[in-house]
Amino acid sequence: MRRTGALVLASVSLLALAPGPPGPPPGPLPERMADTGGGSQLITARAARTSSTTGTVTWWNRRGGRWVEAGSAPARFGARGLVEGRSRTQGTNTTPTGLYDLPYAFGTEPAPAGTATPHRKVGPDSWWCQDNGSRSYNRWTEPRPADCRAAESEHLASYGTQYAHALVIGFNYARPVRGRGAGIFLHVDGRGATAGCVSVPKDAMRRILRWADPARRPHIAIGTRSGPTALTRY
Repeated sequence: MRRTGALVLASVSLLALAPGPPGPPPGPLPERMADTGGGSQLITARAARTSSTTGTVTWWNRRGGRWVEAGSAPARFGARGLVEGRSRTQGTNTTPTGLYDLPYAFGTEPAPAGTATPHRKVGPDSWWCQDNGSRSYNRWTEPRPADCRAAESEHLASYGTQYAHALVIGFNYARPVRGRGAGIFLHVDGRGATAGCVSVPKDAMRRILRWADPARRPHIAIGTRSGPTALTRY
């Protein structure tokens, strides 16, 4: 009787430890996020961890109450990885995590046919001011104003490969905080990691520009797979 009771108890214990039936698969990434910007288009830029310099950019459409993947491409991030956008420091070569709007596009080349996002053509006098002492901090300037030093700014035409096609990421843009960072874009790949932007192959950038529809309020969410900067926290 004791032996039988022990066998019964052992069986019950094994049943308790046995895995249950698998749960439903997780939904698409945007459906697991806290916020997607309120529109029906979203770009996610995800790295494995904050030290990563590569990852994946995916663009999504919301249809019939569900998020559906529209395209995907390999991505590059800052040479020193990613960091929480609210605590980022300028000049650190880190990509700011968070959820941002996409104010407009620009490029050294004409916008791809079908581009609906407002687009600015880069000219010989086009600059992005990154001078913390300038009234034009974190803004396109044409020409460069006297209070914006060239050494503290980007001459956009000098980056014909990377800025062939680009989207402005609204990091530190609406109400710029000096010292936090300027000139964060989604643009075409260069030779390696970026100085803080997100980059993708040229063909992918062209597809994103043709896909983005301002009427659908596209945003970009940048983050990692897990931890404090996980995309699902934004």
